[in-house]
Amino acid sequence: MANLTLDKDAFFRRMKRLFTSFKEGGPDNKDGFPEVDAIVSAIGSDDDVVYSKPTALQTWLLGYELMDTIMVIALEGIHFLASKKKIEFLKQVESIKEDSGLPPIKLHIRDRNDDSANFTKLIEAIKGSRNGKTIGVFAKDVFSGPFVEAWKKATKGENFQNVDISVAVGYIISAKEESELNLMKKASQISVDIFNKYLKDQIMDIIDSDKKVKHSKLVEGIESALGDKKYVGNVDPSNLDMCYPAIIQSGGNYSLKFSATSDKNNLHFGAIVCSLGARYKSYCSNIARTFLVDPSEKVQENYNFLLELEEELLKALTPGKKLCDVYNAGIEFTKKNKPGLMDNLTKNFGFVTGIEFREGSLVIGPKTQAKVLKNQVYNLNVGLSGLTNKEAKEAEGKTYALFIGDTVIVNEGSPATVLTQSRKKMKNIGIFLKDGEEEDEEDEKENEPAPPTTTFGRGKRTAVLDSKLRQDSSAEEKRKQHQKELAAQLNEAAKQRLAEQSGGNKEVKVRKNNVSYKSRSQMPNEPEVKELKIYVDRKYETVILPMFGLPVPYHISTIKNISQSVEGDYTYLRINFFHPGVISGKEGSQFSQPDATYVKEVTYRSINTKEPGETTAPSTNLNNAFRIIKEVQKKFKSREAEEKEKEDLVKQDVLVLSQNKGNPKLKDLYIRPNIVNKRMTGSLEAHSNGFRYTSVRGDKVDILYNNIKNAFFQPCDGEMIILLHFHLRHAIMFGKKKHLDVQFYTEVGEITTDLGKHQHMHDRDDLAAEQSERELRHKLKTAFKSFCEKVESMTKNEIEFDTPFRDLGFPGAPFRSTVLLQPTSGSLVNLTEWPPLVITLEDIELVHFERVTFHLKNFDMIFVFKDYQKKIAMINAIPMNMLDHVKEWLNSCDIRYSEGIQSLNWTKIMKTITDDPEGFFDQGGWTFLDPESDAENEVVDDEEEEDEVYEPTDFSGSEEESDDDSDYSEASEDSGTEEELGSSDESGKDWSDLEREAAEEDRERSEYTEESIAGSKRKGRGGGYKESPKKGKHDKDKHRHKDDKKHKSSSNHKSSHSRSDGKDKKHGSSHHSSHSSKKKDASSSKKHSPSKSSRDKDREREKSSSSSKHKSSSSGKSSSHSSSSRDKDKKHNSSSSHKSSHHDKDKSKHSSSSSDKKRHRDDDDSRSSKKAKK
Repeated sequence: MANLTLDKDAFFRRMKRLFTSFKEGGPDNKDGFPEVDAIVSAIGSDDDVVYSKPTALQTWLLGYELMDTIMVIALEGIHFLASKKKIEFLKQVESIKEDSGLPPIKLHIRDRNDDSANFTKLIEAIKGSRNGKTIGVFAKDVFSGPFVEAWKKATKGENFQNVDISVAVGYIISAKEESELNLMKKASQISVDIFNKYLKDQIMDIIDSDKKVKHSKLVEGIESALGDKKYVGNVDPSNLDMCYPAIIQSGGNYSLKFSATSDKNNLHFGAIVCSLGARYKSYCSNIARTFLVDPSEKVQENYNFLLELEEELLKALTPGKKLCDVYNAGIEFTKKNKPGLMDNLTKNFGFVTGIEFREGSLVIGPKTQAKVLKNQVYNLNVGLSGLTNKEAKEAEGKTYALFIGDTVIVNEGSPATVLTQSRKKMKNIGIFLKDGEEEDEEDEKENEPAPPTTTFGRGKRTAVLDSKLRQDSSAEEKRKQHQKELAAQLNEAAKQRLAEQSGGNKEVKVRKNNVSYKSRSQMPNEPEVKELKIYVDRKYETVILPMFGLPVPYHISTIKNISQSVEGDYTYLRINFFHPGVISGKEGSQFSQPDATYVKEVTYRSINTKEPGETTAPSTNLNNAFRIIKEVQKKFKSREAEEKEKEDLVKQDVLVLSQNKGNPKLKDLYIRPNIVNKRMTGSLEAHSNGFRYTSVRGDKVDILYNNIKNAFFQPCDGEMIILLHFHLRHAIMFGKKKHLDVQFYTEVGEITTDLGKHQHMHDRDDLAAEQSERELRHKLKTAFKSFCEKVESMTKNEIEFDTPFRDLGFPGAPFRSTVLLQPTSGSLVNLTEWPPLVITLEDIELVHFERVTFHLKNFDMIFVFKDYQKKIAMINAIPMNMLDHVKEWLNSCDIRYSEGIQSLNWTKIMKTITDDPEGFFDQGGWTFLDPESDAENEVVDDEEEEDEVYEPTDFSGSEEESDDDSDYSEASEDSGTEEELGSSDESGKDWSDLEREAAEEDRERSEYTEESIAGSKRKGRGGGYKESPKKGKHDKDKHRHKDDKKHKSSSNHKSSHSRSDGKDKKHGSSHHSSHSSKKKDASSSKKHSPSKSSRDKDREREKSSSSSKHKSSSSGKSSSHSSSSRDKDKKHNSSSSHKSSHHDKDKSKHSSSSSDKKRHRDDDDSRSSKKAKK
């Protein structure tokens, strides 16, 4: 006892309150204290007594329970009789001030052998107080033990008259002081933590797993959880206890009393009534909730009524009101809204709680005349019992009960505040299970066996894989089907929304013109003006310039810029003005008369040397003017910017400050964006209609509840900060800028690590730091969560804090850097990095995925909003492996999505839609984004045609079209051609050379594959053999040139063709006969005629130099012909060039004939061979 400290101030303050009431006792006493001569409180050593008035009074006065102690309060003195150790403890209050209003305190040490002498002193003190006949006692609280029995025996012969003072003392100690309220808030929070973190999870787990667990087993678990720091945090377990054994009831057996006990029946999945109360440092709390599993509409309706009834009672609990009137308010509310439930209501609606769990004299019942006091704490509970659920399938669920209970504190001038902040709406306590029969039917459909097929041996090994693919396919099909439904709804909803919107034109803002002077009289009469010098009028923000002998005023807003320079003995001042044709960056029409004549610029020159008799050089005027104009211009621009910021601001309501000390408050928070350049801490406090953040410097930022669109609470799990974020409906102004997002946060760990702080390899500071950080994280998380719950309760869920789902997050780059994007129940957010991203799901029209192809690692995500005037939101660089994850999330949120392989010009698209929305939807609306739509194909075709404007021959964008399948046909065709032509002595390369060149070509193609997919165009590499023209190129030539006798190539190419035609007329070439015999393919042959002599020209290329090869590889569309001609020009004169051309034509007869036969075999592959075999 010697180590215990006693709160002396609290003791004297409370003792004075009790003594004054005792001294003024009588019929008119405000506390109902009877007139007695003395007060006697005798406590024995009975450990079985949990709650009693003597122990409650002792705890209230001293903070501890002292067994085997007698306290006598008389007018002349306050006496304590106890053991030596207890008297040592009480000596802390023995010395008393004269002006304290209390009599002397006298301490008596017990005599273990015989206390008759001490008893005599106490009896004499009683007799000496007033009449000495009546003593105030606690009649119902009877203690046992030898010490108390000896006291009773000593007072028996004195014939004292006993008067019960239990009610009066209970009323006195019912109004709590601030320190007591803090203890009760702590006890309430512990009750909430046990309920939310343990009991609720246990019940959910039992229901999910369909376990059979007894009620009594759950109660045992609750008592164990009370001593587990996992659930109660850093609280000394010795200060914790249960107010009563927790009560769990279900299965039709309900008793809505706190004296009820939990039976040994198994938990029934119907109405589960749970109530528990934690006691911290002798102060009690209580919470009661009802879980409803698959409740019917009637059950939900009754439960919602119970919530409304509790709200009504909270409003009625105001100081000065009689408790019976509070009860009657609840009864009247029931009669008005649910008269049929009158017989099912509980007999009372709660009672005062504190050191004693239940103050029996202060019950919210029909007969209690006591008045409600400020700072009283009530265990408010409302319940309905004996209800019948006709829709229940099981006998245990036919009868049910509903019970809600909270610990509340009475406020001055406002409804009572709930201390046990645990959500109790239907969506929080309702557990809706999927119907087993429906689930079985779906499983049967999904697992329905396929028609029997004949399988042999190894085919059965794929059974597991096929099953998995079937399930994946089924999920994908469901998703696609859902998306089709959303697509149909999307256009209809958009049409209806646009029809409802007013068709009025958007109001055009007209900027007010700046006028320097309204009349000549306002112009200043300064000497500089009269002397025709440059003068700057700061007041009117005007520069007066001398022009043609007259002072001319120019407002500062007309000056674009100003410059000064010194050249030799002269200073030049150049002023540039805004004029029509110059973009000023200002909104609206700046020039009222754009056709008038404007001064574009003006330059003044002044000498730097002083003339005799002059005090300053003439150039001083230009120097001063330059400096002052800069200052005025800076001031004007900053004011203009501030006014522009304020233009769109919506006027906010005035914040109503709440004077209640119990307002939810968080301290040591930073604000983003900063109020000033330097980061400062401050406190965030919730008031009647909004929040107020006050920095340490005194800056204030007010955020009203009705201006908050989304509120977020992001815990510190996996983050270095813990934060509250508010996304606003209308921007607010602070720090001279307007902001739509405001965030309050605090750091939970070291953002940076000092590598030089450790001095020894075995330094264990890191372990201590980690433990300290864990404790800090837990403490901050609890504080922020408690703040959010209190705000939600205070605003009656007008403000609901949403928490991001980290498990559903995916990386992306909404701005410059890649961040973790986390969905919430109604938004997609990134709050850790600044600027933040907040996209509200209800504002989204659709989502489009761009660059979705297997060859790329990332894709982009476009958000189109329902307000088409709003700029789209884009998130870049999302990993491709997250595509299905994002699709599944969007599908679950009923958001339409589409995908494409290319990036679209969304600025143009949205402008097209906003210009003619009706026409857009008449043409199919958003269906153009579907991959299978014709509109999408047309867009792709158009872009491909645009890409054909320039394309080097050695690297075609369509190169990927020539896939491996065509290589086989080309090889067979080449071999057939080889047989027809027979061997040739002119062949310059053997098979090994050709195979080596083919391998080089394949290697080059693999190097360019990824770049070609991305659509990049580069020049080909010289060195390896590259065929020309390309196969893909001729496909494009087919589309672009229907009559392709003449190709856009060099003049040599054209002359070569003309000579070939002449040769055919003289000799009756096989080329002509080939065309006549293949009439069906005549047009095709004409289109591809330039490729008929490709093998001969390839043979010529092999003879040319390596530089010639490089030029050939980088030539135009028909590079094989033109490069061949250029090679010949280098070696021969013009006459030999003609001979070479005729020689080439003779060779072309054979190649063209074989080419025609090859085209006839496969018209689709009628392009020249890539690997020409010599």
